Order: sequence, then structure tokens, then C-alpha cells
Amino acid sequence: MDRDSQVSGRAVAGFVSIAVAVVLSGLAWLGVPSPVAASGSQEIARSVQAQEDLSVEDLVAQVLPAVVTVYNLTTFESALGQEEVVPQGSGTGFVISDEGHVITNWHVVTGGQEFAVMFNDGEIVKAELVGVDARDDLAMVRIDPSEVKATVPLGDSDALRQGQTVVAIGSPLGAFTNTVTAGVVSALGRDDFGQLESNCQNYSDLIQHDAAINPGNSGGPLFNLQGEVVGVNTLGLPVGQDGTPLQGLFFAVPSNQVEIIAQQLIEDGRISAPYIGIESQVIDPATARANNFDQPGAIYVVSVTDDSPAEDAGIEADDIILAVDGRPITMDDSLPQILLDYEPGDQVELTILRGNDEITVDLEFGNIPDEVLAACEVPTTPSG
Repeated sequence: MDRDSQVSGRAVAGFVSIAVAVVLSGLAWLGVPSPVAASGSQEIARSVQAQEDLSVEDLVAQVLPAVVTVYNLTTFESALGQEEVVPQGSGTGFVISDEGHVITNWHVVTGGQEFAVMFNDGEIVKAELVGVDARDDLAMVRIDPSEVKATVPLGDSDALRQGQTVVAIGSPLGAFTNTVTAGVVSALGRDDFGQLESNCQNYSDLIQHDAAINPGNSGGPLFNLQGEVVGVNTLGLPVGQDGTPLQGLFFAVPSNQVEIIAQQLIEDGRISAPYIGIESQVIDPATARANNFDQPGAIYVVSVTDDSPAEDAGIEADDIILAVDGRPITMDDSLPQILLDYEPGDQVELTILRGNDEITVDLEFGNIPDEVLAACEVPTTPSG
């Protein structure tokens, strides 16, 4: 490896010690829950036939060379006037193509000026940012193809079943690299937390599992026993709304969604997502009860963005959006989850409650603007 492909020795030496001491961007570790057909790209590794289940030991031996620790680096000027590159956080990632594409989480890389990845054998190489997806909390970095040691395929997350064995690999705290945990799929289609009215980390249709993950595991793979990535570990819930400690509540972005986003990032460096153009709030169950409203989960329109698809469709502030193409918006089937089935340019009929009248309007989705995604920020509390 040439000198330019190595991270500075000073930064490398500080990785492990700093990772334990600083607040890592390794996991969106939330303290309080709040309310397709995959691309056939040749760039991304895919399993092409059914395989026999592996033992956990054989699985780990097979996939570990493709799992990496991702370092988010920043440059500052020392007291001596010299520029130094130091890590400001870390997470996990995995290599999905021979071209060096690495999947991780958006909150792992956000704010970074430079990036590096470390393989399971301790080798560290530079990486460049390809693109980010704040909506789904995904990101892609790329290493030089000559540095690729192995790739892992994306499996079919739609084929997952409750109770199925899954294995997580990651770098908790940035220091305990190559940590392996196993568990089962606890539930599917979880989307009853996150910022449901937002384009930032809205966490829709997640896989719930109990393979232990911690800060630093973010962006790491969740495997089935065929050695396929079926999810990207993203967050955990350590405490309930009343502060009660919780155990075994961990969540991953399903691989079928990851593949769609990965291909968009490879091709365009950004995601393509349907855009309405409203500031909104989810009507939660308590608000619905207080107002004798029988559809919690519906969308209250706070304001309409100028020159947006919503304005063109005639949506107004104080409207309540009840359904998309007749599909009711509920707490169990949220608007972000519904929008996963659409693309920019699709035309839909929205059912709206305006005052006491139920009306319909036709809307053509736009493509989510860069400035909307750029405005997303990693929450500063709880830490993680």
C-alpha cells in the first residue's frame, strides 16, 4: 500500500484510545421511542441461489473479511500550527462490491471531512464519501478497488420470518472490533418511532431483532445464516418512555431498501425520493382521542412550501391528509412507509379532511430537494 492510501500514523495510533473516550457517532441510541423490487445492478453483490444454512462459526469466518470499522475523521490545526487528522467518531460498515463500495449509516459519517476504514486484520485504508441518505440513515463510502479483500451479498429481507436466526457483526465503542452477536428476528415492519413527519431518520419498516448491538455497531451488517446481509444495524432502545431499562430491542434497515438506496448513491451520489412539500405533524393517539378523531397517524399540515407539489395540488395549512390512493395513513402504516412504494413523478390521489369536509386532490410527487436533506442533523441527545 502506498503512503497516500494510509491514514496518518498519529491518527491511527489514537483510534482505539479516542474511540473509548469520546462520544461516538456509532449508533443512534434513542432513549425514548416516539411516534420493492430490488435493483438487479451488477455493481452490488447478490446471492443468486439458495444456500444451506451455515453454522455461526463458519458464517463469521466467511464474511468477516468484508466487515469494516468506519472512521469519521476531521482535520484541525495543532498548537504548533500543524494540521492533524483525528477521529471524531466511528461505526461499522461492509463492502458490497468489487469496486470498493461500503455501506454504513448516515449518522456515522455526517460532519466528517475525511474517512477511513479498518479491516478485520487491522489494515486501515482511506475512503471517500460517495453519498448519504439522511431519510433512511444510510451512507456509502468507497475504498480503492485494489484494497477490497472480500464482499458480502445482499439477501432478500422480504423473506425474513419471525424467529429466524440472525447474526450481527460490528465494532462497539469503536474499540471492540469484529464483535459477533447472535439472536432472532423479533418482529418485522417496525415504524412506530423515529421522526415520522420528517425527511430525516424517519425509520420506516425496520427489522426488530435481539442480536446485541451497542454504540459503534451502527452501519454494521445483520446476516442470515446463508451469509447474506438482510439488514443494516441502525439503532437500539435502551430505556422506555418512563426510564425503565429495556433489553433486546435493536433495529436494522431491511436489505431490500438498502439495495435500492445503494444503487441510487452509486449512480447519482444522492437518493431519489417522493416529495410533497409540507411541514407536518403526525396526529398521535393522545391528540386523536382529545379531539374525537378516529384516525391516529394521519398527517396534520402545518404549512405548505412555496412552489412545491403540495401547493400545486391545492393543499392548505390545517388540512389533514388521511390517505394516499385510498390507503389510510395510520400509526401502523405511516406516511413514510407508504411513500416507499412510490417514486418522484408518480401521480396519486390524496384524501384530505378540510374542516368538516372530506375531499380528494391529485398530486404529482417531486424529488426531494438537496437542501431538505442537507438540513438534517444528528440528534445531540441522547448521546450516541
